[in-house]
Amino acid sequence: MPAVNEISKYFDSIVPYSTKMDFDNVGFLAGRGETAVYRVLCALDITEAVIAEAAALGAELIVSHHPLIYQPQKSVTDGSWTGRRLLALLSHNLSAVCLHTNLDRAEGGVNDALAAALGLRVSDPLDDDPRSQDYYMGRVGALEEPCTFGEFLPRVKAALKANGLRYVDAGRAVSRVAVGGGTCGSMLNLALEKDCDTFVTADIKHSQFLEAQELGLNLVDAGHFPTENMVVPRLREMLLAGFPELDVRLSAVSKQPEGYC
Repeated sequence: MPAVNEISKYFDSIVPYSTKMDFDNVGFLAGRGETAVYRVLCALDITEAVIAEAAALGAELIVSHHPLIYQPQKSVTDGSWTGRRLLALLSHNLSAVCLHTNLDRAEGGVNDALAAALGLRVSDPLDDDPRSQDYYMGRVGALEEPCTFGEFLPRVKAALKANGLRYVDAGRAVSRVAVGGGTCGSMLNLALEKDCDTFVTADIKHSQFLEAQELGLNLVDAGHFPTENMVVPRLREMLLAGFPELDVRLSAVSKQPEGYC
């Protein structure tokens, strides 16, 4: 069976770690590299509940989108959320491999998965300027058939299994749509430059809602988890393509944390 190190090197070969954004932390982040892997759990986030789930399944490895560690750690104790998770992970002899902004940028990664979930025919990246820090982030695509914004909203909620939506209705029909998995509100003007009538992303600020309203762009904040979680089955597919002998599971406890009333 493959070792953790082999699996990490495999991911690096198909979703290069070098393509991450400067702030990011990806790759083999915790555990023992020589551990043989028989069972893997894939999840968007490595939470304490996901670690407990992996341990109960007898997994040796968790592969996630969001990094277990973002910032350098001066200590690893149960006094912080990161410390508690690291302690829990290592106490169960689990390892962690994480693919974040490199997976956002990748062909077939987060943004392509989001576009596919919404039924878009992708034409180009939202940011195609190689000088930009957001290069190859987001996607632009077209619906098979235009619809009203009122018809589009429940489709988004259902397709992404979102607990709720926040939005600005600019009064435009939906045809050409930009998507950005996770926090992509800063790309709002790019959506307009690409002649999009609608932008679906997450973590939108109050000022960005106001800007979209004034600029005449339909804007949908579908939540960070829903706009990225559809990439988790693709992580499973990637793993099985390289290591068909593995038992790869999708987390049943990784869920959107925020609710709506």
